[in-house]
Amino acid sequence: MLVPVPARMQERLKDFDPETAVTPKDAATIAVVRDGEDGIEAFLMRRHSAMAFAAGMYVFPGGGVQDDDGEPMTWVGPAPEVWAERFHCEPDRAARLVVAAVRETFEETGVLLAGPDEHSVVGDTTDLAWAREDLEAKKMSFARFLADQGLVLRADLLGAWAHWITPALEPRRYDTRFFVAALPEGQRIGTVSTEADKSLWAPLSEVLALVDTKQAAMMPPTAVTCRELSTLAATEVLDAAAERRIRAIEPHFVRKDGEWWLETEREEHL
Repeated sequence: MLVPVPARMQERLKDFDPETAVTPKDAATIAVVRDGEDGIEAFLMRRHSAMAFAAGMYVFPGGGVQDDDGEPMTWVGPAPEVWAERFHCEPDRAARLVVAAVRETFEETGVLLAGPDEHSVVGDTTDLAWAREDLEAKKMSFARFLADQGLVLRADLLGAWAHWITPALEPRRYDTRFFVAALPEGQRIGTVSTEADKSLWAPLSEVLALVDTKQAAMMPPTAVTCRELSTLAATEVLDAAAERRIRAIEPHFVRKDGEWWLETEREEHL
């Protein structure tokens, strides 16, 4: 599919040299969903207009992989080798991506996909606000936090959804794996990361209508993911994720009728 390129980006393309493209950094994000009165809802945050990447865009919680995301920890659910097969990467890299997705989502929203054992998940995380602050400030690793709290990472609550790579034109590029998860029972969104100036539970049918009429802005990976999730119930997302065949999508620029367009493709399904 072809997506119009904003005017500000059209200007940048005049002098773009693919040989100068920066290497994308590993990142992970989770589309956290729940069922609402108007169908499935996803939690979205609007990034501050002053942010260096995706300014003003509605995004899912997530962020870059850190070195300490590779520290040993106890988790239940699919092993790193399973995630590696789903995302076509090495097991060590896959493990870091899973940890980064869960850690970043906790830091940014308070949603914690962890519990005392494989049969339970933590409830209200309001009293863990201090941990979110310490993790964001890199005062401790996520592995240390879970160990100190007697918790295990619940990888079984995640589903692998997509793999997108930022276009070569951008000065900041990310090699991002997209996960999906239903909001655990008893949890709620806490205070939101300072990187966002607005956040909301958005009925996907409504927010996509706003995107289509340019009343809200999303990067193509977020918009495509929202469209794919919009026909599901929250209880169906993990089963749907298990059926997906995932491959990397790196949108690239094409010129048509004198204008630049961003060409993307949807994920393949089994």
